[in-house]
Order: sequence, then structure tokens, then C-alpha cells
Amino acid sequence: MDSSIYIGGGGELQNEAQTLLLNRANRHGLVAGATGTGKTVTLQILAEGFSNAGVPVFCADVKGDLSGISQAGSHEHKLHEKLISRAEKIGFEEYGYHDVPTIFWDVFGEKGHPVRATIAEMGPLLLARLMDLTETQEGVLTIAFEYADDQNMLLLDLKDLRKLLAHIGEKEVRDVISREYGNVAPQSLGAIQRRLLVLEREGADLFFGEPALELPDLMRTTRDGQGYVSVLDSTKLINSPRLYSTFLLWLLSKLFEELPEVGDPDKPKLVFFFDEAHLLFDSAPAALTQKIEQVVRLIRSKGVGVFFVTQNPRDLPDSVLAQLGNRIQHALRAYTPSERKGVKAASESFRPNPAFDTGEAITQLGVGEALVSTLDEKGAPNVVQRTLVRPPSSRLGPATGGERADVMEASPVAMQYDEAIDRESAYEILGEREAEAAEAAEELAREEEEAKRQAERSKTRRRSTRQTPIEAATKTAGMAVVREVTRYVLRGILGGRRR
Repeated sequence: MDSSIYIGGGGELQNEAQTLLLNRANRHGLVAGATGTGKTVTLQILAEGFSNAGVPVFCADVKGDLSGISQAGSHEHKLHEKLISRAEKIGFEEYGYHDVPTIFWDVFGEKGHPVRATIAEMGPLLLARLMDLTETQEGVLTIAFEYADDQNMLLLDLKDLRKLLAHIGEKEVRDVISREYGNVAPQSLGAIQRRLLVLEREGADLFFGEPALELPDLMRTTRDGQGYVSVLDSTKLINSPRLYSTFLLWLLSKLFEELPEVGDPDKPKLVFFFDEAHLLFDSAPAALTQKIEQVVRLIRSKGVGVFFVTQNPRDLPDSVLAQLGNRIQHALRAYTPSERKGVKAASESFRPNPAFDTGEAITQLGVGEALVSTLDEKGAPNVVQRTLVRPPSSRLGPATGGERADVMEASPVAMQYDEAIDRESAYEILGEREAEAAEAAEELAREEEEAKRQAERSKTRRRSTRQTPIEAATKTAGMAVVREVTRYVLRGILGGRRR
């Protein structure tokens, strides 16, 4: 098996083939360029190359075009002649058409297998970023997570978190939590609950839940050793950019936390393409940016290569750019002063080639042409080369709905994630507690009512045995009559009665 991925050649400008060494692919990379310059095709041919080498790939399909990687190219394709011409021009003699083993995923479960994460897995830091919370509100959310852990309550989906926040909002509970964990202001709880409603409207309720995505399903290979390409359909998800970027960051963090150390392997265990990478850093607080930098720096020792795909290298912080050893730069525009600064910054990031001016070349590149600099065997960057990117062997363009359905039906994870699971968690536990509390309150109310009725009956009985003045007078008169009659009778019996 080859030890490198063929990227392209220089054609008339430079005959030397440009390749990406597999044992240097975990040193990360950058694919940059303005819209329409060929970034998606470059991503596609890199994914093909990794798959052919037995390396699983994860990538987001923002425009829908990348789904064509699941289908073989065709001689009937409208661009067939141009593709063949490009292959001949760069001396790509082995060029031919073939499909790539693909697994489709979709947060919304519409164009791929549902991909989910639990609230607990996401954690308070990423959730705070997702909901755009203030530092104080993030602190309250962290307290809620700690309280749930201590109470052995699972946080799996949005209704769990909503129920937990409502529970914490009760005055008695809030007072206890404030004493033991820290102050919990009702205003902060209300703000978080409102943000949760916004998330739900954006469809995040479909993302949070179980069964949660298992990493081994992203790292599959076929029986003949090809790596599966996991394509996340993001045509709808990209409309919620904060959810899109937070999900990909969560996945990257999950890889970092769960995979074992492997050092520098002969080839990566997984390659992760982060398209529209600028969304990851837009409005990101310093703490989150530092976390991203840490993950990118250390995840290569886990055997994971990360490739950022964006329009301009300046979209990424310098601390992250410095860790991207393999670079493919498509054309950039230079109409405004800001754009010219971007071109200058991009050109200065390459090892110069005396054959041409790098800054000038960036603005002159055609579609499907790029400046390429990859790492050599010693890990040093090669001299930048002007390169015609090779044509893809899979379809250039999207798969049809029927083709996508066929791929999903034959998928190794078919039916594994399609049905959601709702096991006992915070929502059910707190619901049971509320039901028990309500039942106890009703029982207490019944007991109090019964005690009240008994007291009323006892009071009524005491009133019924007490004589009124009229009753007493009547009783006295009656007793006098009885006594007089008795004396009269007795006198008669004893012979003392007058005749």
C-alpha cells in the first residue's frame, strides 16, 4: 500500500508530483481559498486518498456536493472530458473511476443516520458556548451539572436540563444549593431557560439524546481494508452556525478524551475535516480558544489528523495556524486593503520557492489549482509548489436521494441509531419526586380535613348535652310534679291520705 496520497502535479509549470505523507498526516493541515476555487474537490480527493490507504475519515458536507463521494465517477458525466484532460496533463496515469465506502450522518435524521450526544457528554462549557451565555450564567449551569451528578441524575436531553433548572428554581432547593455550591440567581436561571427554548426551535432537541454516537462507528474499515468516509450532511445544520461548530468541537474533544495515546503512527487512526472552520472561532471566549488550541496540539498523539477548511488562513488564530504543517492554498482575492493583508499573511506562511512570487501566485491561481506545501520525512515543510489538483475518482457532484437511501440501507450502522431511546433520567426522577410530593401533600390535606371534621363533630356533641334556661326550668317543674304525685301516692299507701 502506498505511503502517501497523491495531490496533483504542476503540469507545464512543475512536473514534480505533490504528495501528502501518511505518517505526517497527523501533523494536521489547512485547505484555504475563496469561494468557488476548488476547496471542496480538494477535500474530496484527500478523503479518497485516506480511504484508499485504510484511514477512516470524518467530514462535514456543507453544500451537499460531497455526497457524491459515495458514487463512482462516470464517463457520462458532463465534465468527463475535462477530468480526463486534467489527469493527462499532470501525468496521473492511474486515474480511473470508483466509489468510496460512505456512511451518511445527519443531526436532523433526514439525509443520514441520526447523530446524537447527551447533555452530560456536551458539558457545561460547550453548552454555555452553544447558548451564548455570560460568565455568570455559565457558572450557574456548571452548578446545575454538579448538583445533578451528586443527586445521581442523568442529563441526557433538553427536557432533562429544563426539568433540572425548574427544580433548582424552587426557593427551598435554590436556597440549599446556594449554601452548598454557590449563589444561584433566579435571573440567571431564567436566562438559561430562555436560551434552551431558542435551541429547541433550532432543532437541537433532535441532537441531544440517545443512542449517543459511538466513536468506533466513525473509525470503521471495510473487509478489504478501505476506510469509511463519514459524511455529516450539514446543508441544514449550517443555518445554525453555533450548533454546527459546537457539535464538531464536541466531537473533536470526544476523540481527544477517549482515544489512547499512539505517538506518531505510520498512518492516522482517523482524519477529521473541519469545514467552515472560521465558525469555530467566531465570538469564542478566550478560555474556549485555549481549549481548542490544546486539543489540536495534543490530539495528534492520539493518531488523529485535523484539517481545517476555510476561506482565508486569517480566519484561524495564529496559535492554531502554527500547528498546521500540511497546507493547500487555493486562490484568494486581493481587491481591498484587508484582502491584500490576507494574501500577504498567507504567502508568508509558506517556505518560499525562488521560481515564483508566492503572494502574486495566490491571486493568479485558477479553479482547481493550488499552492501546496506538505511535510517531508523529517517533519519540515517542503518548498511551496504551484499545483494542479488531481481530479476525483468518485462523482464530482451530489448523490441523488435514491442513491443516498441505498447507501444508508447498506450502511454498517443501519438501524443502530435510527430509533431514539428515552431511558430514566433527570426528567423522570424529578417527575417522580414531584408526584410523590404532590401525593404526600394531598394525603396531608386529607388528614387535616378529617381532623377538622372530627373536631367539628366533637364540638357539636358538647353543645347538644348542655341545658338551656328554659330546658332547666321545665325539668325543675316536672320534677316537682313528680315529687308531689309520689308523696300523694305514698300517703295513700301508708294510710295518711285525707279522705
